[in-house]
Amino acid sequence: MQITRRTAVRLVALALAAAPLTGCSYNTFVSQEEAVKAQWAQVQNQLQRRNDLIPNLVESVKGYAAHEEGVFKDIADARAKMMGAQTPADTIQAANQQTSALGRLMVIVENYPQLRANEQFNRLMDELSGTENRIAVERMRYNERVQEYNTSRRKFPGNVTASIFTFKDYPLFEAPPEATRVPTVNFNR
Repeated sequence: MQITRRTAVRLVALALAAAPLTGCSYNTFVSQEEAVKAQWAQVQNQLQRRNDLIPNLVESVKGYAAHEEGVFKDIADARAKMMGAQTPADTIQAANQQTSALGRLMVIVENYPQLRANEQFNRLMDELSGTENRIAVERMRYNERVQEYNTSRRKFPGNVTASIFTFKDYPLFEAPPEATRVPTVNFNR
C-alpha cells in the first residue's frame, strides 16, 4: 500500500494539530493523579486512626465476651493485613475485612448490655464512631478524585496521552459484599 504525498501531508498536519492537546491532557493527568494520591493519603490516615483504636476496644470487650475468641482473632488478622498492605487495592481489601470484623464485634456488644454501660467502652465507641464517619468522608472524596481522573483517562484526546505515558487506572474504594448483609443479633444466650 502506497501513501500519496497528499495523504502523508494530511496525517502530519493532523498529528501536529493534536500534539498541543496531548500536552494539556498530560498536565491534567499529573494534577489529577497527585490529587488522587493526596486523597488516598487522607484515607490511610483515617484507617490508621481506626487501627490504633481497635486494640483498646478489643481489650474492653474481651473481659465481657471471653468466649468470642474467633471474632477477636479475625479483628487481629484484619489489623495485621491493614498494617502490611502495600497497594491501594490491598489496603481496600484489608479495610473491608476490618470493617466486617468490627461489624461482628458490634453484634457481640449488642449481646452484652452491661458492656455498653462501661464508661471507657463508651468513650472508645464514640472515638470509633467519629473515625468511621471520617473514613466514610475520605473514601467518598477519594472515589470522587479517582472518578475524575479515570474519566479523563478514558476521554479523547486524554486516552491517547494516557496510553503514551502509561497513566494507570486507580481502583475505587467500594463496600465489601458483606456490607449488604444485615448482622444478626441474638439475645437468647
